[in-house]
Amino acid sequence: MAAMTLLDRPVCPAATADAPTASPAAELPGTARLLSIAGGRRYGLAVLVDALGAGLLRPFLLLYGVGVIGLGVGTAGLALSAGMLAGLAAVPLTGRWIDRGARSLPVAATLLVRAAGVAVLLVASGAAGFTAAAVLLGIGSQAFPTAHAAVVAALTDGRLRDAALAAGRALRNAGLGVGALAATAATAGGTGALRTLALATALACLLAAGLVWSLRLTVPPAAARQDTPVDGPAAEGRSGTALLGVANLPYAFCFDVLEVALPALLVTTLHVAPAWSSGIFVGNTVLVITTQLAVVLWISRRSRRSVLAASGLVLALSYLGFWAAGSLGGTAGAAAVAGVSVLYTAGEILYTGTGTALVVAAAPPARLGRALARWELSSGLGRAAAPAALTALLAAGPHLLWPVLAAATALGAALVRRVGPRV
Repeated sequence: MAAMTLLDRPVCPAATADAPTASPAAELPGTARLLSIAGGRRYGLAVLVDALGAGLLRPFLLLYGVGVIGLGVGTAGLALSAGMLAGLAAVPLTGRWIDRGARSLPVAATLLVRAAGVAVLLVASGAAGFTAAAVLLGIGSQAFPTAHAAVVAALTDGRLRDAALAAGRALRNAGLGVGALAATAATAGGTGALRTLALATALACLLAAGLVWSLRLTVPPAAARQDTPVDGPAAEGRSGTALLGVANLPYAFCFDVLEVALPALLVTTLHVAPAWSSGIFVGNTVLVITTQLAVVLWISRRSRRSVLAASGLVLALSYLGFWAAGSLGGTAGAAAVAGVSVLYTAGEILYTGTGTALVVAAAPPARLGRALARWELSSGLGRAAAPAALTALLAAGPHLLWPVLAAATALGAALVRRVGPRV
């Protein structure tokens, strides 16, 4: 199906039934072609430009607040947390906007809000200005995944949609990585370099917003307002996606395991160099970028619910593996942690490759935005709670963290398997 013919006129939402596509998984196109299908080259370019811009600034927001504006570390961190919480509050509103028929406009709006946030950052001179910038950046960042998934869902269906979502994630991760590397090199220039990075981020957001705006993609109001049946598959999908949000909470901890728990385990428990943490992080990023799409194609003939449940079990096993590796101590333990991290990455890839796709496939068309919003809200709440919960468990003892985390994730997997939508 050629999405380029759909760019300049309203389109009906893609079918949410999980019927197999006409082409087998092996014949699905590669990443570049999938990006063209999922909104045309303009949309693929917008995703890449946005990711590059986010990678330039996102890892250095705290440094900007401290080094450029002159805030204390605690004040800057509190402002960034407030921004992320404000962003979570905007997610349900984005979902309702999508259910009224909007598609490309919410994506463009999230990019414009982020551009405005960077503009405020550039003129900020104190805590109030930095907090206002963090709120705008948080709103744009938190609302983007819901809006992006709705665009892809409007232009693709079935397993092609799953692959297009995976291709978009791979492209975004690659852009974030390249942007972060470029920014790392540029920060040697001091505060002037940080201001330049912020300006480049704002320009990237504006360019991406213009590209997305040009799609003029909507869902006809009649389709957006159609009544949702109160029984049958649509009702099952509606209740199933709501319960998925609950099951997703422990799953969402996996991202901070990589960024918070593993570095703490390696440095404070195993007493090895921080380079081990960096190496594992880079290895995880490379594996996700290079294998995400291939894995989604490989699992395309399997139930999304079964794969999502399996991903929870794989993650739980990896947590038990980290527990065992930590008992070895020293370099041997660090090497074991690095080995187990491959299993962890496999669980992460299965999770991110099926979670959103399952929600889109199961949600009634008229409630797609709200279903996506619930999913992203649960992910955001899980990620918001993870640093405090993980560090508290670590403080109580490393032998408490991993079994608790494994048990919670396995419980989430059991809930997905029992009550998740059958798609």
